[in-house]
Amino acid sequence: MTGHLIVSDEAATRVITMRRPEKKNAITEQMYRAMSDAIDTAQNNPEIRCLIITGGSGVFTAGNDVEEFVKHGTANPDAVRTSGAVKFLYSLAHNVKPIIAAVDGVAIGIGTTMLFHCDYVLASSTATFSTPFIHLGLVPEGASSLLMPRTMGHQRAFEMLVMGRTMDADDARVAGFVNAVVAPGHTEAEARKVAREICALPADAVAIARKLIKLPPEDMTRRIDQEAHLFSERMRSKEAVSAFKAFFARKQN
Repeated sequence: MTGHLIVSDEAATRVITMRRPEKKNAITEQMYRAMSDAIDTAQNNPEIRCLIITGGSGVFTAGNDVEEFVKHGTANPDAVRTSGAVKFLYSLAHNVKPIIAAVDGVAIGIGTTMLFHCDYVLASSTATFSTPFIHLGLVPEGASSLLMPRTMGHQRAFEMLVMGRTMDADDARVAGFVNAVVAPGHTEAEARKVAREICALPADAVAIARKLIKLPPEDMTRRIDQEAHLFSERMRSKEAVSAFKAFFARKQN
């Protein structure tokens, strides 16, 4: 366990659990770097055949820890591009092991965009997905501008990434980025079942097939870099500064 992250290896599966319930699992720099390390160290470990990312029951993640994010992002022009979030996204892009997401509750911002790097996504019937970047005067991140239209088409991607509309679990399944909808509180257990199914398959064949059906890592990291550059510029824009002031004012009331 590192801070608000629990990493456990069970059988042939590494389970990465975000545990910051008092903040709806909002992700800190420390958490991002710990998740990145958990993914990176699994790559050359033959004992680890599959990965699961979960937030436990009731919440997946509210996305970035906004206060920490704004503090670092506005103080240093390069903070976004060198952040733990970008390191984590690079780890996802270069990951060669099947990765399962177990989403119970809200998945906001990077909580949604990270799912498009996953191979299998389970959602509870109460799960919701949103990417409110534009509402904050920002732009999409995590290669979502590349992966979301590829997965669910331009129109649905526009609705989420540009209009900032929230999608529920059933609509996410229809859109193609959720495989199955299960009862609240059961996503992690179901994810373990899927992991056992994957781990029972021939490992080398799985790795080759997975590589064939995914975009090359270089395509994803190139878009991550492009988005991060624009995101960094937008952090200091009048629109973003105004949006974050309004956000913090609402929190205080």
